[in-house]
Amino acid sequence: MNSINLSQCFIAVDDHDKALAFYRDVLGLEVRNDVGFEGMRWVTVGSPDQPDVEIVLEPPLADPNASAADRQAMSELLAKGMLRGVIFSTDDVDATFERIRAAGGEVLQEPVDQPYGVRDCAFRDPAGNMLRFNQPRKQ
Repeated sequence: MNSINLSQCFIAVDDHDKALAFYRDVLGLEVRNDVGFEGMRWVTVGSPDQPDVEIVLEPPLADPNASAADRQAMSELLAKGMLRGVIFSTDDVDATFERIRAAGGEVLQEPVDQPYGVRDCAFRDPAGNMLRFNQPRKQ
C-alpha cells in the first residue's frame, strides 16, 4: 500500500500581520511562503522540525466565487472563535504554555492531564482560532 501523509492544513485568519506575529514570533514557526493574489493573501508557516508539514494562513473564505453573505458568515464565525484550529505536539506542555502566556497569548486552558492520555493546554490565536498543545501524559 502506498503511503499517505499530511502536508498542509489551513487556518482562517482576519489579519495576516497579527497572525504572523503570533505564529512566527511567539510559536517559533518559520515562514515558508507569502503570496498575494486577487486581493487575498496566503502565508505558509511550519515548524523547522517538520519541513514537510505546513499551515496555510488564509482569509476566512478564500474562494473568489463566494457570496458576500458567505464571506460575512465566515467572518462572524471566526470572530466568535467557532472555527477549528490545529493541535500541536510538544515535548513539554508546561514550558510551552508559559512561553506563549508570557508572550501575551490568550489562554483558554491551562495545562491539564486529560483522560485520553495527553497533557494539554489551549490558546486562541489573534483571529480567535483555538490552538491546542499536547504531549503524551507521563505514567
